[in-house]
Amino acid sequence: MKFVDEVKIHIKAGDGGRGCLSFRREKFIPLGGPDGGDGGNGGSVWFRVDSGLSTLLDFRYKVHYKAERGMHGMGANRHGKGGEDLHISVPPGTLVYDDETGELLADLTKADQEIKLLKGGMGGRGNARFATSTNRAPRHTQPGMPGEEKTLRLQLKLLADIGLVGMPNAGKSTLISAVSAAKPKIADYPFTTLIPNLGVVSYGGYKSFVMADIPGLIAGASEGHGLGTRFLRHIERTDLFLHLVDASSMQEGDPVENFETINRELLQHDPQLLDKPQFVVLTKQDITEVREQQQELIPYFEQRGYRVFCISAVTGEGTRPLVEAVGLELERLRQGPESEPPTVLP
Repeated sequence: MKFVDEVKIHIKAGDGGRGCLSFRREKFIPLGGPDGGDGGNGGSVWFRVDSGLSTLLDFRYKVHYKAERGMHGMGANRHGKGGEDLHISVPPGTLVYDDETGELLADLTKADQEIKLLKGGMGGRGNARFATSTNRAPRHTQPGMPGEEKTLRLQLKLLADIGLVGMPNAGKSTLISAVSAAKPKIADYPFTTLIPNLGVVSYGGYKSFVMADIPGLIAGASEGHGLGTRFLRHIERTDLFLHLVDASSMQEGDPVENFETINRELLQHDPQLLDKPQFVVLTKQDITEVREQQQELIPYFEQRGYRVFCISAVTGEGTRPLVEAVGLELERLRQGPESEPPTVLP
């Protein structure tokens, strides 16, 4: 399935039906009086979160949405039927913007969350409504009011507890495939991952968290270089980053320099991203040269306050302690910033 995370759509609520101009006409009943009914109200437009959706792909094929209009009023004081409301399903994490003003109209994050975005037009009143003691045969009616209409921009920000960041080919896809049921494409060349992937990771026997594999970042990603600029927003909602560092000869550049480059890109995209906790994960420990370098890299990161984990996603070495530590850290973060750091057995 194609991953689509930003679309524009045009939506319109239903117009109200017009009021009816009618007079009662029955045999042997002269001057029966006005009996025009009211028009029905137009249908409103609702947005509803469907947890079974993960992309905005459907909106690429249909961009115009319109709720049902109200029926017109009829004689014999018969009111028009109200138009059916239109319910539009979106994936969790969808932001709804007014495309003209840029105003954020809704942030839809919870399962089955529902919000009315456009209100249908009111039905017009029939002439029976205007009868008075001095005007017994009114010929005045009201037209239905038009329904609200907008062009919207929908933007998807994936909802995940953990975000994997790092240079291309640092081992992010391999890690998420090793600890979850996600099956992203894995290959020995940069930018193998072209779309974000989500995986549910189990820990502690019965608990779980959601991990997001984001396409690799490079220098200048926050300015539009590489693929990162499009997908940086998908890590804004995460609670914790796993920063994967590849010290093997397959990765160009110095590991520490690459680490600092990624953090600079996060800072330039949104300074609040660096306020989130970050674990450093030294990957590819099954390679001898990496094991030799880790003795120099670990002190560097620990002196700067980072927790460091050494893993090999290929062999599974170190992945279980990492998963358990991440799960406990998430629990601590949700209890509040003053709670004690969790104790993790090696």
